[in-house]
Amino acid sequence: MEKKNFDFEKFAREAADALRSGKPMVGREGVFTPLLKMLIEGALDGEMDAHLAKTRKADKNRRNGRLQKTIQSPLGGFEVFSPRDRNSTFEPQIVEKRKHSISSDIDQQIIALYGRGMSYSDIQSHLMDIYGLAISDATLNAITDRIIPEIKEWQNRALESVYAVVWMDAMHYKVRENGKVVSKAIYSILGVNLDGQKEVLGIYFGDHESSSFWRQVLNELQMRGVEDIMVVCIDNLKGFAQAIEDVFPRTDVQLCLVHQMRNSMKYMNEKDLKPMVADLKKIYKSVNEDQAKHMLLQAEEKWGDKYRAVFRSWHNNWDRLSNFFKYPAALRRIIYTTNPIESYHRMVRKVTKTKGSFSSENAIVKQIYLATINAQTRWNGTMFGWASVRRDLENYFGDRITKADTLN
Repeated sequence: MEKKNFDFEKFAREAADALRSGKPMVGREGVFTPLLKMLIEGALDGEMDAHLAKTRKADKNRRNGRLQKTIQSPLGGFEVFSPRDRNSTFEPQIVEKRKHSISSDIDQQIIALYGRGMSYSDIQSHLMDIYGLAISDATLNAITDRIIPEIKEWQNRALESVYAVVWMDAMHYKVRENGKVVSKAIYSILGVNLDGQKEVLGIYFGDHESSSFWRQVLNELQMRGVEDIMVVCIDNLKGFAQAIEDVFPRTDVQLCLVHQMRNSMKYMNEKDLKPMVADLKKIYKSVNEDQAKHMLLQAEEKWGDKYRAVFRSWHNNWDRLSNFFKYPAALRRIIYTTNPIESYHRMVRKVTKTKGSFSSENAIVKQIYLATINAQTRWNGTMFGWASVRRDLENYFGDRITKADTLN
């Protein structure tokens, strides 16, 4: 079937009349759908002309009619006539053979909207309003599932051999599983390399936060190329610090002082909260460990009889709580708390907060991965004040930093 000439002036008049009558610009009945058809067929003809210019003389190739096919696009479905050649060597690019859709841009929009936390129903409403496209839950799931291989590749990618500081923590979500809603922990690891660039090293699933699971994760980091970590910052999960020290024996473990303060506050009466917190803050704001220990004993003398459990915890954890006093000032500021990873978690929760529960583990991982990629884009560049931190690292860790620079 031969292609008919496209009368643009006629199309323009008809389009104007249709718009005045209330027809939409885009969508299944959109007035611009015929224009897209014309552009595609024109492009296909141009590709065929270029192909024949290369093959006509040597291979005696020539046109051989047209093939009709239905194309689905953001402007709706329509028929196009794709040219054929006698030798069947023509491979069109704008609409490839056996391809019946030019909606990859829509797929990318769907993934982007999903990554911003929109539900399937919100995405469906958006696509219907803008493009007149009706897409089922199954189709949306199939489109978002296309990033799963990308997630697996990202999760298993090679890592740098040395990281200056690593923060580890967990987020918790509700998931529907076997007809029940259960709680699942997503373990996340945030690292900063020797150039001061932040990077999420991985996200992992677990039924609950446990030291044994973290041990598996740490072993996996080694398998992915991590040889040394200067400092790891964590909350006070039982056995967690020991697991880190077993897998990375040269790594210093710093317990988060902010978590320690929060745990202490759980025991305080409301009337004691403000003055007691002020006394405990003097501990980690001290100049050195001796002064900090003095402030701890001073606070204990004042509050210890009433809050024995609080001070028992401080004494039991003191060795790892007080680690940061060993370091110079700039390095101290980034390791005394897990705030960097909690900031990352807040970015993730902005995306996931609308979900009461997720339909599957894959549904959670897809959204967290997309939120993570968005976070990485925002982190482009070095951490604030990294030059000072880098000098502190060199002064304190010496040969380990020099060796790492040689490896990298």
